[in-house]
Amino acid sequence: MERLSIDAIISKIQNEERFHAVADDYSLTLKIDNYTYYACAAVHDGHQFRKELWKHCIHTEYERWYEEDPETKNMVSSHPIVISGCDSRFEYDLNRAPEDAVFDTAWGKQLWHEPLSQDLKAKSLHKHSNFYKVVHALISKLEEKFGVCIVYDMHSYNWKRWDREVPTWNLGTTNIDNKRFGKDVEAWRQSLSEIEFPHNIHSVAKINDTFQGNGYFLKFITNHFKNTLVLATEISKIYCDEYEYVIYPEVVSAVELELKTRLPQHASAFYKNHKS
Repeated sequence: MERLSIDAIISKIQNEERFHAVADDYSLTLKIDNYTYYACAAVHDGHQFRKELWKHCIHTEYERWYEEDPETKNMVSSHPIVISGCDSRFEYDLNRAPEDAVFDTAWGKQLWHEPLSQDLKAKSLHKHSNFYKVVHALISKLEEKFGVCIVYDMHSYNWKRWDREVPTWNLGTTNIDNKRFGKDVEAWRQSLSEIEFPHNIHSVAKINDTFQGNGYFLKFITNHFKNTLVLATEISKIYCDEYEYVIYPEVVSAVELELKTRLPQHASAFYKNHKS
């Protein structure tokens, strides 16, 4: 892995270079083993929280972890193009628009002892902006090369907080072209429903059951690119104990192994159906 400036990362994308890099401010990673018609993203995988904010923050480290999406990068790490955020969504949320990316409150609780200064917010928003510069360059290149592109936008959610039965997988589709891509959505839902987990965990996949796909990452790509489908793919946190702060690595590994074959199969079918 290289440490590169944002400009250097974008230059490598434009030159179609293969590389694995971390941004020089350690805000994101991007791996490109091969240029292909699909990419994976884990925008909420990060847990870093810059030190100058610690004294300002009311939330504990556990409270931040609870709302993040740990291990979502590892679930797609074997795929040729993977972009992920390194910083906690409590510093700035990559899945929210810039004007809402730095929270004042988080899930009903005040986040800061006192309002952050504009300087502190600006440091966070600069990293948010840089992430989307890289995203724009990446999708531009993939659409240029392949005509169409599909992005698997990986997230997780806390299933124990719900007062009803919720699915293992949820696809959020309200902000995509369902008339054009509806069959691709259903094929992905069906494939996810067939995944086998350890410990007799049953895989249930639904569409717009818990979340509807309202994230900024999906909207940004959809609004800027006419031929890219973003599939907001949420796994319930069956791969950890969300209350005890314990990850189950054997479940994470099982997900990664299943997606290793299912994801490229789905992407290949998508490309064949839409490349013309």
